[in-house]
Amino acid sequence: MTFFTDVADPIPFAGAGAPEGGLAYQVYDPNRLVLGKRMEEHLRIGVCYWHSFNWPGSDIFGIGTFDRPWLEAGVDPMAAARAKQDAAFEFFAKLGTPYFSFHDVDMSPEGETLKQSRANLDAMVERAAEKMAETGVELLWGTANLFSHPRYAAGAATNPDPEVFAHAAAQVRNMVDATHRLGGHNYVLWGGREGYETLLNTRMAQEADQLARFLTMVAEYKHEIGFTGTLLIEPKPQEPTKHQYDYDCSSVHGFLDRYDLLGEYKVNIEVNHATLGGHSFHHEVAYAMANNIFGSIDANRGDPQNGWDTDQFPNSVDEMSLALYEIVLGGGFDTGGFLFDTKLRRQSMDRTDLFHGHVGGIDTLARSLLVAESMINEGGIEAARDARYAGWGRDLGRDILEGSLDLATLADRAAKNNIDPAPRSGRQEHLENVVNRHVWSVS
Repeated sequence: MTFFTDVADPIPFAGAGAPEGGLAYQVYDPNRLVLGKRMEEHLRIGVCYWHSFNWPGSDIFGIGTFDRPWLEAGVDPMAAARAKQDAAFEFFAKLGTPYFSFHDVDMSPEGETLKQSRANLDAMVERAAEKMAETGVELLWGTANLFSHPRYAAGAATNPDPEVFAHAAAQVRNMVDATHRLGGHNYVLWGGREGYETLLNTRMAQEADQLARFLTMVAEYKHEIGFTGTLLIEPKPQEPTKHQYDYDCSSVHGFLDRYDLLGEYKVNIEVNHATLGGHSFHHEVAYAMANNIFGSIDANRGDPQNGWDTDQFPNSVDEMSLALYEIVLGGGFDTGGFLFDTKLRRQSMDRTDLFHGHVGGIDTLARSLLVAESMINEGGIEAARDARYAGWGRDLGRDILEGSLDLATLADRAAKNNIDPAPRSGRQEHLENVVNRHVWSVS
């Protein structure tokens, strides 16, 4: 049964000739070569299962507004799951994107027991494998929902009850198996409630040890079954808890280092989580690249007037081009990609609105990639960085970094040579203008 009846064919690339308000890519041409790679290979775009097909369009003040028949009350859960899956893969194929991602309970209903939940998941994964073979769409990553059910109100791995920890372990084992079976490129551990509401009832050190033990078990299991995908942790500062232990890339990096898990995990960076944490998205990408923990991206945006994770479609070339500059300059994605972890607005009720949101966001990424290409080819940003740090390649800088000077010797050398450097301009405004020039000129 066709769900998106108003979209008959895959969304085409029409370039500048795309009709106003029509469904066509103006910038995203999968086969366009950018710095020696196809645009599709650079961006590795995926669609999320949850917001697109498992969310009814509800908020804390109102019920769902979306046309999602499989979410209606009284529908047989497995029949609903099959209808949802049919619509999802129809959408993936018509959008023309190569990847998707899902939580366990997005694709299959939770049963009354863990065994029944596993059986439901196995049945839907088998069906998903057939759909993937038919459409050519691949699994960017899988994950388990360890935050929605009331049992996880106090966290999953960090819960004070070890039985909750054990239930979470069963869910993750099942989803790692499913991800492995579907040839997933990554597996994400999203600690939706791995944090605290109040320190009055929290033992932070114990919860950190529990979380580390959980992550260690998952890494061991990955190797045991031969899963070759990358394990990813998704940083998030708050919401829904007051404080999340995986607050940002730096927090995750320090945690992995502390518990000897560096090399086992990388990060899945969400744009809206970065800004909620008080960072720019550019900062989080640059940090992950600099510390060799960069894995994948959840592409979205927040509302600057709303301190909440609004998960809107990305529309800022200014923001995305800076991140893509760092990604491409650093070698690009390995197993990761740009996943659209995005929600329609509650008033966007037409079935085609889901296409319009994704097409606009994908064109934003494509144009941002072209801006990054232009900046890299010109070389002005890197030339300015090289010039600013040039002293560290000369005698004094090399001697300091190589460790051949102790503090006293360095101090004596400074006094002997009467070192009294004058401050130099960082030329920030000039460099911002350089970026804008590329944003404005790229077509």
